[in-house]
Amino acid sequence: MLKYDFIYNQLIQQIQTGTLLAGAKLPSIRNLSQQFSCSKSTVLTALKKLENQHLIYAIPKSGYFVVDHQLPHVPSANDFIDFATSSPTWHAFPYKDFQHCINKAIDTYQADLFRYGTPKGLPSLIVEAKKLLETYQIFTHEDNIFITSGVQQSLSLLSIMPFPNQRTTVLVEQPSYHLYMDYLKTYRLPVIGIKRTAQGIDLDELEQIFSTNTIKFFYTMPRFHNPLGCSYNKKEKDSILKLAVKYDVYIVEDDYLADFEQNSKRDSLFTEDLEERVIYLKSFSKIMFPGLRIGLAVLPPALISTFQQYKNTTDIDSSMISQAALELYLKSGMFNRYQLTVAEDYKQRANTLQHSLKKYLPMYKTATDNCMHSHIILPKQVNLKLLIQQLTQQHIFLDSIERNYLDGFYRERILKLNVSNMEEQKIDMGIKEIALALTNSNNYFS
Repeated sequence: MLKYDFIYNQLIQQIQTGTLLAGAKLPSIRNLSQQFSCSKSTVLTALKKLENQHLIYAIPKSGYFVVDHQLPHVPSANDFIDFATSSPTWHAFPYKDFQHCINKAIDTYQADLFRYGTPKGLPSLIVEAKKLLETYQIFTHEDNIFITSGVQQSLSLLSIMPFPNQRTTVLVEQPSYHLYMDYLKTYRLPVIGIKRTAQGIDLDELEQIFSTNTIKFFYTMPRFHNPLGCSYNKKEKDSILKLAVKYDVYIVEDDYLADFEQNSKRDSLFTEDLEERVIYLKSFSKIMFPGLRIGLAVLPPALISTFQQYKNTTDIDSSMISQAALELYLKSGMFNRYQLTVAEDYKQRANTLQHSLKKYLPMYKTATDNCMHSHIILPKQVNLKLLIQQLTQQHIFLDSIERNYLDGFYRERILKLNVSNMEEQKIDMGIKEIALALTNSNNYFS
């Protein structure tokens, strides 16, 4: 073993065992060279290795200090079967690649980090975002693209800002994205729900709502609906667009799973929109990680000025470091390579989920789209709350549907199933246990 490696190992052991805690000062270079009977350059080589791993940092004329003595958390193996967690599997993300982009972003955009940001987002990221959107068949001008702090910020701004149609009521599918439902309920905004199932929505009911209510916009997830997992067909999308134009209603399209589309012929609503009625939202929370807090909003020209005004008063800008790192991640080709890998991984999980549902629960209605989350419709007599509680005791975790609905809207007995954070081999086992619980026990029926 080389001498500097020996010194490195000795110091890292002291850091990891807590002998040197976070913030502690290391012995001086002179003392270390005397302690290990070596030259100062050998000590500096060992310290540089620790510094490159972000374990220590240097203060000129003061010495070296420990950044953090804790080891990265590595989750232990468990026997849980988790159908409730919707976040992506964190350890599948190539965080080392993204770390390179963060470090490079700090070096490249040093001056920008000390400014208050840009009104629409980092210009160089908008350039890369435009290229990325084109891979989803979203063709637009850079002036129409905004960088937001996740899709949540876009939804918040759109919900409170005035629209050219002078309407005030939001129409949402039921069930729908639980955090947006929470937002609408918390701020008591005017909202109406329309039932959506694996078979779609009632277009006659949609027209009736459009024609008799002051609908500002219709919030929808045409592709891989959350939490149902189903998608609209082309005829349904065409009909929705025609009704929106006829009744002067805007459409907010949340395309959060665009990266996982396997059908090259299935485009977004935005792609089919010729009348500038669709507001397109794109999230990176599923393909990368929620903590990035970066989203894309593509706006019709009529909404840009107002959206800009409201965005400026609520948030100066999204994290510049996150924006700069994402720009480099996209430009370097890292995102594209990772996207292909993770999309294939999720495709396998989705296939396993659909196969298991058909195998063990063929009698229940469910979505047929190949998506990493799905659902089953249970009979009216099923006590869904009790079923979830009992399965939790068996270490099978499921999430309630309650938050996906508006208050007072009729709730189907929907059992949500999400496999985005689950090992593929556990999916079949979990669906089998759910089927056994429904088949072999009367305790869930009331």
